[in-house]
Amino acid sequence: MNSTATTGVNPNQIMQVGMGFWASKTLLTAVNMSLFTGLAGKELSAQSIKSNLGLHQRGLYDFLDTLVALGFLNRTGIKENAMYANTDETNLFLDKNKPTYIGGILEMANNRLYPFWGDLEDCLKTGSPQNEAKTGEASMFDAVYADEDRLKEFVHAMAGVQMGNFMAFAQQFDFSNYTTICDIGGAGGHLCAQVALNNPHMTCTSFDLPAVTPVAQGIINAMNLADKVHPISGDFFTDDFPAADVITMGNILHDWGKEDKQILIKKAYNALPIGGALIVIENIIDDNREQNAFGLMMSLNMNIETLEGYDFSLQDFKELTADITFSNIRLMPLTGPTSAIIAIK
Repeated sequence: MNSTATTGVNPNQIMQVGMGFWASKTLLTAVNMSLFTGLAGKELSAQSIKSNLGLHQRGLYDFLDTLVALGFLNRTGIKENAMYANTDETNLFLDKNKPTYIGGILEMANNRLYPFWGDLEDCLKTGSPQNEAKTGEASMFDAVYADEDRLKEFVHAMAGVQMGNFMAFAQQFDFSNYTTICDIGGAGGHLCAQVALNNPHMTCTSFDLPAVTPVAQGIINAMNLADKVHPISGDFFTDDFPAADVITMGNILHDWGKEDKQILIKKAYNALPIGGALIVIENIIDDNREQNAFGLMMSLNMNIETLEGYDFSLQDFKELTADITFSNIRLMPLTGPTSAIIAIK
C-alpha cells in the first residue's frame, strides 16, 4: 500500500484558506450591521445585542463567540452570563463615529465584492469584469457616481482601505522641502487631511470628479481643516493636474491599463516642478511576485472590477516610466501589504 504521508506536512493552511470565507463573512456581517459601533465605549449582553440588531436567538451565541475566537470581541462570562465588548482594534477602527473608521471598505466588500468574487472562475476564463457590467448595467464608476448613497459608501471605502497608509505616509515622508500637495482622485480628502494634520505648513488640494467634491467638503469641514485642505473638481483624464510640489495617487493607477497608467503618470510629471515628487500609494507587488499575496489578490480584484486594470511591482512601474525622466525612483513601505513608490522629477 502506497502512502503519501510526509513528516511535518499537514493540510492546515489549505483548510484555513479554503474555508476562509467563513471568517470573512462573519466579520463583514458584523461591520455591516454596525455591531462594533454599537459596542463603542461599553459592554453589552448577548440579549441586548440581539435586540439592538434584530437578531434571532438561534445563531446568536455562535455569531458573537466566533467574533471572540477570531479576536474581534472581548468577552467575560459565557452564554447567558456573557458580556461583550470591542477589542482595542475594533474600538478604534470599526466604530463609525471615529475618524479612524476603516469599515467603509469592509461594507463595500460585503455589499459589492463578495458576490462578484463568486464569479472569479468566469473572470479567469473570459477576461471580463464580473461586476455590474456583467449584466449590462452601468460600469462600476458610472454606477457609483450616479447614486449618492453608493458614492458615499465608495468614498468611505477608499478611506477605509488606505487610512492607515495615509497616516503612515503623512508621518514618514519628509515634507520639509515642500509646501503644496495635490491628491489626484482624492475621494473624501482623507490623504490631504492626514498630511495637513501632521505637516501644518502644507497647503493641500484634493482633486476628483464634481460629484465627489461636496462629499469631500463635508468630511473636511467636519475635521475643521477647511483652511488647509481644498477639494476641487476635475476629470484627471481630460483636465490638466493642478500644479503642486507633491502629487499623490492612492489606489488610482491600478484601476487602469498600461496606456492609461502612462498617461496619468505623464500628467503628474508635467504638473511637478524640478525636484517635485510623485507618490503612488498602492499594494505594490514584490518584484518576484511571491510574497505580497494581498497585492496579487487586489490585482485579481481589478480583473473582476475593471476592463484593463491591474496592480504592479516597483519594476513594472520603472518600465512604465522608462520614457519619463524621473531622477530617482524608490519604494517606501507603509503598513501591511502597502507601499509608496516615490518618483522625483
